This record gives sequence, C-alpha cells and structure tokens, in this order.
Amino acid sequence: MQVISSIKELFEVVSAWKKQGLTVAFVPTMGNLHAGHIGLVKQAKTLADKVVVSVFVNPLQFAENEDFDSYPRTLKDDELQLIQIKNDLLFSPKTTEIYPKSVNLPPPHDSFLYEVLEGKSRPGHFAGVVQVVSRLFELVQPDIAIFGQKDYQQCLVLKQMVSGLNMPIKMVCADIAREEDGLALSSRNQYLNPQQRAVAPAIYRILNKTKQVLSIKTDLIKLEAEATEELLKAGFDSVDYYKILDANNLKAVTKATDKLVILTVARLGKTRLLDNLITSLV
Repeated sequence: MQVISSIKELFEVVSAWKKQGLTVAFVPTMGNLHAGHIGLVKQAKTLADKVVVSVFVNPLQFAENEDFDSYPRTLKDDELQLIQIKNDLLFSPKTTEIYPKSVNLPPPHDSFLYEVLEGKSRPGHFAGVVQVVSRLFELVQPDIAIFGQKDYQQCLVLKQMVSGLNMPIKMVCADIAREEDGLALSSRNQYLNPQQRAVAPAIYRILNKTKQVLSIKTDLIKLEAEATEELLKAGFDSVDYYKILDANNLKAVTKATDKLVILTVARLGKTRLLDNLITSLV
C-alpha cells in the first residue's frame, strides 16, 4: 500500500491510474479506524479498481465545545489495518495541505438539512463536513465515494452537495456495521465504561421495537415520546432526539412518504451514540 501525505504525490498516482482506464473509489475518514471503516474499504474494493482511504481530522467540523484536540489519532494502527486488507493508497495530509490560504472553499449551502437534528445539536458541523469533503473530492477525483449509514444525515447532505455541484461521483451509503449485540460500530464506543457498554445496545433494540409497530395509523409523535422514555429507563442519561421522518429529506412524514428513517442520539455520560433504521409504512 502506498502512503502519501502530499497533494503532488496524490495527483501523480491517481493520474497514472486514470490514464490506465482504472476506476477509483474513495473512503474519507478521520482515522481511528474500526471494523466499520474496514467494511467500507472492503466494499469499495468490490466497486472499483483502486481504493483511496483518507485519514484527516477536520478542524472545521468541530464546535468550540467538542473534542478536536483529544480526538484519537492512531495513524500507525490505521495503516496496519489497511495493509492487512490490501488497500491501494492511504492519503494522510496535513491541515495546510487541505486548507492552504490560496484555496477557495465552497460557501456552505443554505439548506434545511444543515439545520435539523445533528445540525441543530452541532451548529456549523455540516458546513465543515461539506467543505472538507468537497476539497477531498477535488483532490482525489474519485468515481465512487462510500460513506456509512450511521451518519445518515451526513449522507443526505453530501448527496445534495454532489448533485448541486454536478460532480461526476457515484455516492454509496453503506449499511451500518454492528457488534453482535446490535450496537453500531463507532470510534466513540471506546469511551464507554463497562456499565455504559452494557446499556448501549438498548438503543438498537428500541429502534427495532419502533420499526415493528409502525403503521399508517401510528401516532408518530406519541411513538417518539414513548421510545425516548424507554431509552431513559434503559439507563441512558439523556436523549438529544428520537425522530421518525421521511428518509428522503428528513422532513415530516406525509401520505406521499415512501420510506422512513428512525433516527436517534442518546448519551451515556459524555458519549453521544448515533443510530438509525430505515423502514417503510405498512
């Protein structure tokens, strides 16, 4: 596997691939890789001839009260994991490479998707995500980009960006990777103590319970409130939100809605756990 930190080297390698007619898939990450990330890379390998993985902790998507400085940086371990699965290229640029003074970043798109759920809980987060991903897309020039469904709202935001900017990139939102007990894989799971880790799988159990009782006659607001109460009774310290929305746009469900997403963020101590399920009304 090639390990590259400079844009010049990246251009040289990707250009050589393109000249050979090879397709390129891209998996952007902030490092601290776990089995979920590795699953995305393995899927990418089935979809393209070459795979680029980036490791870049993006300062623009952290709010003032968030953990940019303490975010785990495990580049050597990340590199070893990628070597084991025979990834093609690891791009680990410095901040000055991604955000030189000369670069013109796209202005944040004024969108409903930026303002609800995670956008409301983390102001400015999606503007930072869009800026770094658009910059990485400009550098890597992928044919396919793969993200995880756990960050469902992010997937919608980025699909909107790609469509709005007419980028010739196929966006793939891959299924959530889970532990055997249902807990969604996340770098944040390492912050859970044993007692919290025992509580955490309840989030997936309650999502599934909501999915099972959904019907066209369901009172969604009541169901959201009941699920929130169940999470608190299960041992979560607080619930940022528990919502049942139109999966296409994260707006309220209507008679025209063909696909639903159940999304939640619940906290155990200082750890925010995100999860969701996609379903339909019956």
